[in-house]
Amino acid sequence: MRNICVIGVGYVGLVTGACLADLGNHVVCLNRNESKCDNLKQDIMPIYEPGLEEVVRRNHAAGRLDFTTSYDEALKDVEYVFIAVGTPSGAGGEADLAHVNQASEGIAKRLHQPTIIINKSTVPIGTGDWVADIVRENMPDQGVEFSVVSNPEFLREGSGVYDFMNPDRIVLGSLDPAAAHRVAELYYPLQAPIIITDLRTAEMIKYASNAFLATKISFINEIANICEALGADVTEVARGMGLDQRIGPQFLGAGVGWGGSCFPKDVKALAHMAATHGAHPQLLRAVMEINYDQRKRVIQKLRDILGGFRGKTIGVLGLAFKPNTDDMRDAPSIEIIHMLQHEGAQIKAYDPQAVETARRLLTDVEYCDNPYAVAKDADALILMTEWNEFKQLDMMRIKEAMRQPILLDGRNIYQPGRMREMGFTYRGMGRGYNEAV
Repeated sequence: MRNICVIGVGYVGLVTGACLADLGNHVVCLNRNESKCDNLKQDIMPIYEPGLEEVVRRNHAAGRLDFTTSYDEALKDVEYVFIAVGTPSGAGGEADLAHVNQASEGIAKRLHQPTIIINKSTVPIGTGDWVADIVRENMPDQGVEFSVVSNPEFLREGSGVYDFMNPDRIVLGSLDPAAAHRVAELYYPLQAPIIITDLRTAEMIKYASNAFLATKISFINEIANICEALGADVTEVARGMGLDQRIGPQFLGAGVGWGGSCFPKDVKALAHMAATHGAHPQLLRAVMEINYDQRKRVIQKLRDILGGFRGKTIGVLGLAFKPNTDDMRDAPSIEIIHMLQHEGAQIKAYDPQAVETARRLLTDVEYCDNPYAVAKDADALILMTEWNEFKQLDMMRIKEAMRQPILLDGRNIYQPGRMREMGFTYRGMGRGYNEAV
């Protein structure tokens, strides 16, 4: 059993800590928010993530997982310290490393035994060297050995526990290969391919991976817009493309665009780093521009049908940026609702998990208990998040509840022909409005 500290109890930190404990290690998760730690000690989760509560509860009860607000308690006798704190976007698109800096200083001041410091947060290229400098400058005993390892995460929100336990690959980067191999030992039970490289390359693998996935989504959204102009159906185009093994079907779902805690800030941060160092990140800029244009297209589609929004009631199904999470960071729903409200619309909304989060971000919205309440007396309905619940709705009941049966399918989960047969004025994303589809 290895002694591990994980700093941060967000999506990455809590999943990492709980899963490492599930692999038989002793893990202490550190967070300075006292109420959050108290709740976790009572197995009350700060986030919604399928399967996470069970893993936390099981390992907490077994004594392998604990929570504290004290650096001294968390770092006592540890061999490994994971930094898994937030790195939000700064004013210019750069990653804000304030929390990483704070964690590095906190570690340094309590470094009394050989320790491996592992960057799990998504950080700019060169942060591993910077963390090492901070630790070296702040450690009271300059004779204590430490190493810094970059270990970027590739967890999908909504599938975090599964992804940790079934990784495509483990990426480790360090100037100390022996330290990287010691971190690799933590992951041996998972039987995944392990890539060991240098610090900066490991950090770049994370940014390049997220930027590519975001590019793939923006690409299919641009194709969707062309499909609309030419009368083609992007869902069939994507299916035909995805069967090519060189392309693959993942991330080829046209819709209202990407959001969340990773893609927006990571693409923006990579573009900022590139520009700062003399490169010309025109592809990354186009990826971001296409993504935000998708949100405006939703408004334009509805405006073309309704003629305007003043005095109209618009229902929104789905608020989280993706299914199986309550995360609304940079969710398309936020900007779309703000634009609708600015043009005079009244908003009704429902999400299976994100309503409480939404209440803190979106005011003057009528939050409903179910999709049918959202549809009641609505002039139009927007499907924003592809929760499974929405795929099995009684659409005739939805139609009969609405003032005007206008459906904008922002994730293309319904069959256009079927919806029109039922009497809906249907619009998808890139479907060409072909009545035969």
